[in-house]
Amino acid sequence: MTTLQERPHTALLIIDVQNGVVAGAPALADVLANINTLLDKARSAGVPVVWVQHQDEDLVPGTENWEYVSELKRLESEPLIAKSYHDSFEDTDLESVLAERGVGRVLVTGAQTDFCVRSTLHGALVRGYDATLVADAHTTEDLTEHGAPAPEQVIAHTNLYWSHQSAPGRTTGTVKTADVTF
Repeated sequence: MTTLQERPHTALLIIDVQNGVVAGAPALADVLANINTLLDKARSAGVPVVWVQHQDEDLVPGTENWEYVSELKRLESEPLIAKSYHDSFEDTDLESVLAERGVGRVLVTGAQTDFCVRSTLHGALVRGYDATLVADAHTTEDLTEHGAPAPEQVIAHTNLYWSHQSAPGRTTGTVKTADVTF
């Protein structure tokens, strides 16, 4: 279990599912449907949902690319964390938002698998959180022209990689949307 004292709760993190991030991502409709299923489960169980939104020179606040996709709806009561680095904890108030809610375990969803999702998983783990990747609720763009594997391979490898991650006193792993319980 988490190494964070007296933080027994779980939060659902939704990372960077923004128009300019997920355009052209494989199986996007399925990923969005899975995130919506997780949203329904989390909200029904009273589990905190935390949204993360990247901003940089390509994702300028207020632009269409920066906006979250229309298929996902954030409630006003759900925190929105603005970030400028891949790790959602880096130079943000994510840690304090989770601490206020007694969260020691995060379920991670979103984009991009090989950048912000993976960096946030590691960021959570090194900060003492239990960190679970929802295997069918993350995606990435096609960067094969830059020498990267195909997106489907990146997703599959990240699921494999995270299912074997470990750290003292913390749990990690992957879970499919249908198997998530809060």
